[in-house]
Amino acid sequence: MAGDPFAACEEDVRRHDPDRYYAALFAPEDRRRHLFALYAFYRELAHAVDAAHDPLMVDVRLAWWRETLQAARAGQPRNHHVAQAMSAMLPAHDLPDAMFEPMLDARAAEAGGAAFADAAAAEAHADATTGALMRLAARILGAEAGAPAREAGIAYALAGRRDARYRGVDTAVLARAHLAAARALDMPREALPALLPAALVPLYLRRADPPLWRRQLRLLRAGLSGRL
Repeated sequence: MAGDPFAACEEDVRRHDPDRYYAALFAPEDRRRHLFALYAFYRELAHAVDAAHDPLMVDVRLAWWRETLQAARAGQPRNHHVAQAMSAMLPAHDLPDAMFEPMLDARAAEAGGAAFADAAAAEAHADATTGALMRLAARILGAEAGAPAREAGIAYALAGRRDARYRGVDTAVLARAHLAAARALDMPREALPALLPAALVPLYLRRADPPLWRRQLRLLRAGLSGRL
């Protein structure tokens, strides 16, 4: 595959996931490309659901990415820039399959588009997706961030969510509560770039699409202070 797969992943994240892109810039330079590979993989899982309205096609797409992850772990990546980058990134960190499975399963469960049964179900989904991603990113940064990642991940995932799946769930109340819980926990300093998107929760609670420059300023303030 021609070109630098890590550079392609970085560009994917910069274009499609600016919150995590700018948060990753606070990570040590030698870890950033690995974060971009992880975040590009996460985006591919979300895109597999968004791009296919047929639940069967979602299953097919997610199965392809499950197999792609295993092939990358075995050092036999498919001809895709995310797979190539993951194949180079995975051996450098302790990222077991058990940490990826929750997000794959949670994405598969999205296929039908059914509303969450209650607040607990919405929180569980948020932790299995964004929370799991933050835990993986923290490991890339050399830290364990179990409880802080859970709270920060749920807060960030739920802030500003108003689509039909959250019908009957007060996402604003939940996001505020989990952000407060994250701020109250001891967080390894090394893990900050992984959890930093949660610093944007207050902006997303005010409006669903805060301008990028406001998000950048909020991330800068949180990154320099070391606090969400």
